[in-house]
Amino acid sequence: MSIERVKEYFKKYGMDGRILEFEVSSATVELAAKAVGTAPERIAKTMSFTVEEQPILILLAGDVKIDNPKYKAEFHTKAKMLSFDEVEAIIGHGVGGVCPFGINEGIDVYLDESLKRFETVFPAAGSANSAIELTIEELERYSNFKKWIDVSKTIA
Repeated sequence: MSIERVKEYFKKYGMDGRILEFEVSSATVELAAKAVGTAPERIAKTMSFTVEEQPILILLAGDVKIDNPKYKAEFHTKAKMLSFDEVEAIIGHGVGGVCPFGINEGIDVYLDESLKRFETVFPAAGSANSAIELTIEELERYSNFKKWIDVSKTIA
């Protein structure tokens, strides 16, 4: 179970007790915001793509979506998301619980600029009913991110 992987990941930092588990689903931005009791924009959604056949994760604020021209400028290719059926095998977490913690090897993680406006955000923690509240500095530290990028636009 991938929430167990995330708990093990955070245990080595003494932070596994900060993982929130809910009786309800937190699989979408709206459901996660309701479960956590916060605004949807503070949910750090994690999206899975491939670039030159390599999987990548991009964390974005809950109120934005991928801006295709910005994505293409950053990665020099069209945005191609992993299919629902590919996500768990390739990333290590299933859809609804994807996060950058306790993931499979060889996956680059990027943080979108849309997250920088918050003191804390809530990414998932490996399952469709979990989250963890992290400061932006903690998100940087524990996500092992490659770099900050700007590939989003506000959802109309």
